[in-house]
Amino acid sequence: MKKNICILLLFLVHVSQAQIRWPVVTQTNKPWTRWWWEGSAVDEKNLTATMEQYHAAGLGGLEITPIYGVKGYEKQFVPFLSTDWMRLLHFTLQEGKRIGLGIDLANATGWPFGGPWVKPEDAAKNVNTLSYQLQEGEMLKTPIRFHQLPMYRSESHAIVNLDTLLYPIARNNHLQQYAFDQVRFDTLLAPSCVMGYDSRGHWKDLTSLVDEKGMLQWKAEKGDWKILALFTGFHGKLVERAAPGGEGDVIDHFSKRALQHYLHRFDSAFYNQDLSGLRAFFNDSYEVDDAKGQSNWTPEFLTQFQKRRGYDLRPYLMNLFDNDSSAIHTRVLMDYRTTVADFMLDHFTRPWQDWAAKQQKKVRNQSHGSPGNILDLYAAVDIPETEGTDIMRYKFATSAANVMGKPLASSETATWLNEHFLTTLGDVKKAVDQYFIGGVNHVFWHGTVYSPQEAPWPGWLFYAAVHFTPANPFWRDFGTLNSYVARCQSFLQRGKPDNDVLLYFPFNDRIAVSGKTLLQHFDGMNGFENTLFQSDAVWMQEKGYGFDFISDKQVKGLISKGKSLQAPGGIYQTILLSDVSYISLGTLTHLQELAEKGACILFHKRLPDKVPGLLNWEKDEKKIRDFFKSLRFVKKNNASLSVAKFGKGCFLFGDQLEELLDASHVRRETLVDQGLQMIRRKNAGGVDYFITNPGGSDFSGWVPLQVPASRMVLYDPMIHVAGMAMTKTEKGVSFVYLQIAKGGSCLLSTGNTKLAGEGFPYTAMTKDSTWLTGKWQLEFLKGGPVLPQKKEITQLASWTDLLAKDEKYFSGTARYRLQFVRPAGKADFYQLDLGKVSQSAEVY
Repeated sequence: MKKNICILLLFLVHVSQAQIRWPVVTQTNKPWTRWWWEGSAVDEKNLTATMEQYHAAGLGGLEITPIYGVKGYEKQFVPFLSTDWMRLLHFTLQEGKRIGLGIDLANATGWPFGGPWVKPEDAAKNVNTLSYQLQEGEMLKTPIRFHQLPMYRSESHAIVNLDTLLYPIARNNHLQQYAFDQVRFDTLLAPSCVMGYDSRGHWKDLTSLVDEKGMLQWKAEKGDWKILALFTGFHGKLVERAAPGGEGDVIDHFSKRALQHYLHRFDSAFYNQDLSGLRAFFNDSYEVDDAKGQSNWTPEFLTQFQKRRGYDLRPYLMNLFDNDSSAIHTRVLMDYRTTVADFMLDHFTRPWQDWAAKQQKKVRNQSHGSPGNILDLYAAVDIPETEGTDIMRYKFATSAANVMGKPLASSETATWLNEHFLTTLGDVKKAVDQYFIGGVNHVFWHGTVYSPQEAPWPGWLFYAAVHFTPANPFWRDFGTLNSYVARCQSFLQRGKPDNDVLLYFPFNDRIAVSGKTLLQHFDGMNGFENTLFQSDAVWMQEKGYGFDFISDKQVKGLISKGKSLQAPGGIYQTILLSDVSYISLGTLTHLQELAEKGACILFHKRLPDKVPGLLNWEKDEKKIRDFFKSLRFVKKNNASLSVAKFGKGCFLFGDQLEELLDASHVRRETLVDQGLQMIRRKNAGGVDYFITNPGGSDFSGWVPLQVPASRMVLYDPMIHVAGMAMTKTEKGVSFVYLQIAKGGSCLLSTGNTKLAGEGFPYTAMTKDSTWLTGKWQLEFLKGGPVLPQKKEITQLASWTDLLAKDEKYFSGTARYRLQFVRPAGKADFYQLDLGKVSQSAEVY
């Protein structure tokens, strides 16, 4: 902190008179939190006490996620989905109704989906290969068997002899003490497919010729042969941080049957239960392959592949597993990856969504990290959820919500801002504002641990670094932050997004890239580094262009609305393809239909010339090349771009993104040039802006808006003050006067209906200031581990800067008190400058 406190005189500028109304804050407007039940060691008394604390602090709801238990409390553990556990869930749901807290429930303990009822045939699988060489007339002399070696990973770092454990892992007791997240047992695998390929390009399925001992009963025919054997193995992924009763194998996400068997356990537990207080089920990010090897196969893969891709994969298995640069390897690999993406959508996400819908529940899903097209996965659920620290990562979830017309996009918020108890509410607010700028409007704190009232300080904790729990000293002021978030979300949850550009997601370009592993995982811009897709997205964000990502499936759902594009969630001006190489013939055909009816389609630096996959690729690529050759691109004025008219619309091609966007009449909010950030949403009467100042200095000045308006209402969501904004119009452009402190934010609501109102209280500083001096009384009120004695200090400083051990390591609340003579002169208001406040403060 600064050594002294400075008092500055203020005066208020009122621009008019009237009444301004804030939106009514709902339960969904308020922030929710992930609520860890450690060992599910909960009881009615403490459930009620903690839930009332949460509600009093301004939380709107809780997501129950059972995880591993607290050492020493094993006798209080309640097995997941047991009769006692369901009784406690029912009590919680009823208390939620009474207190006013919404409840979501993770569809697993820890993550990902799995448990002791997942049988080996439904567990995550991998594919293993062995190859052999045979010459004409030879027979294979060794059995075709794959030895899957034992291994394990444990969060407890325990040394374990796997020979002492039973298979499958769920048969073992005391799994809590091991905290396994992956186990493979010593297993000898029989082949699931054996193929022969000769030097002339012929192939032969030899699977049925392998006997019970693994011997291949076949003599090589004419020519040299390569034998490829596939083995479906056990990936070994287990539920991470599993709660008692939830330890076991993770499901095979590529198998619809495995998911159905998994959910049947919940059907049994929920039978005849009153779940009316439950809003939604939750699924954490994929996180199956954050382990040794990949879960990259399912027993029905070959059958499903032929059904979906239109050809038999068996003749091309050698091409798939030979990691070379050949065109046929690339195309078969793309088809393999596309099939896996289909599995994630059709065998996991959609059936899970359908299962919840039959119970009249929603689903919240973190689709990132999976080997599927995450835009399609996010689009399939009710509430897409993101996490992290990167706006570009957020926008995959929020884009799917925007394009598909889903009112909520949530976030696992503030997971890893700093080490334990070092994160401030200021850090959290800064993170929340970035989520809002990225399109999130439904915040979930990460997170809050259920802790009995009688637990010694600091109560039960979880390893995630930000602790939104009553034991944290910032809990006193947590409600202020929650009120801020609720006020912001009361605007951000109403209306619809107001973005102009649809940025095509080049999923096919990415899956065409070969690598060390069969699968790629999609998570924000990972894998798109140094691509034009990434740089165009970042540039548009920084330059004030509103955009959303869009997938091939979503493109095919667009409808022409004159020159605009109608998505289920709103109207867009154009679609942009940035350096796209691969495009399906179906997607291009639909873009042609949109252009013919009036749309303008933008191509930045490249016209696509390839189709994904192997089937009919030469014929389809010729159609694409012939189409673009048929277009008559003409240079437009003095710009570097070219335009080709097509029906009532056109195709635009160029090297300069700004020229392409200008030519398609895309709006740019130039207030970003003054160091501000914004997001814009349409409401029933106009447009809402959320604007933040992430810079290192306060902002005060006029900013232009791209939305014409006759009135503007300015809201400060932190201090709950609102009023009519000062505005002006120059050359047809509307300007508003903003004052936003560094790290601050505001909401601006525009419209064209007349509204006389009281002016927003802008402030102006006088140059006079007074330094406060004297002796400060420092009294420690609450916290630990030791409550220090009262102190008298001569300068204002953080107690952690004092040398005594008790003060240095104290975490809690203290009171600084100073008596001083009121400054000379006359003023209506004073501003107290505390310098940098390391955590939070209440000032009297």
